[in-house]
Amino acid sequence: MNQVCYRHPGRPTALSCTRCGRSACPECLRPASVGQHCVDCVAEASATQRATAPTVVARRSVQPVVTYALIAINLLVFGAVLLQAGGTDLRDLVSSSIYSHGVLVNGAGFENEYWRLLTSGFLHQSVPHLAINMFSLYIIGADLERVLGRARYLAIYLVGLLGGSAAVMAFQDGTTLTAGASGAIYGLMGALFVLLLKLKAPVTTVLVIIVVNIVFSVSLPNISLFGHLGGLVFGAASAAAVIWLPTAVLPPPKRTQAAVDRVGWYGLLALAVIAVAIGSGIGLGESL
Repeated sequence: MNQVCYRHPGRPTALSCTRCGRSACPECLRPASVGQHCVDCVAEASATQRATAPTVVARRSVQPVVTYALIAINLLVFGAVLLQAGGTDLRDLVSSSIYSHGVLVNGAGFENEYWRLLTSGFLHQSVPHLAINMFSLYIIGADLERVLGRARYLAIYLVGLLGGSAAVMAFQDGTTLTAGASGAIYGLMGALFVLLLKLKAPVTTVLVIIVVNIVFSVSLPNISLFGHLGGLVFGAASAAAVIWLPTAVLPPPKRTQAAVDRVGWYGLLALAVIAVAIGSGIGLGESL
């Protein structure tokens, strides 16, 4: 036997790839519909496989670790704020340096503190505020993460958060303190709505939930309507960038999975930049 594996020169083999013809050992071959293909041919086929959008099939066996991690971060941050504040009242929380340096402030005198656009989404103003948001995050986020995949899911969450902060900075009147994961959660609602449209699934339930939550945002005091609406819009736009944008800009011959994923990420990056630009255009700055 004179043939050796093209990836392992020290391994004699009588097998070969039925696609490229290279000799390969059993470890470097994969079963195919006709014969067997080497791992490089399999990888090449996967990279050039045509696609119209990222996979949108829920993987129930996949644990929503990003959702769990986001919940854990929010709980840990709130616990740290409580330790500093010594109480759960909002007046106590403001005395915490973590809270005062991270909350979103849309008044004058807070220019250049752009991190608040992000950090405010991990702060909460009370125990009920935290509990409602984390429960909503788990209910909406777990299945959405399984469908979108961890990286895309996290990106949409963060773009929704930034979009909510941007809307507060652009449209909120007066000087207010805004905190909470609601903008990001509304972003997930918007993403879920777009995803259901893509799957041609019923959207009535999600639409009713969105409308009811917006009504609550309008009618109840101390709730950031603009933060919610901004998150909703940017979350829906993020899902559209991932699901619809690739088919809009890529001609069919170029719709490989790699190209589709790349266009989706470009769209997400563009939305994040837009959100930061809107939020920073009004002004953030000195500490409370």
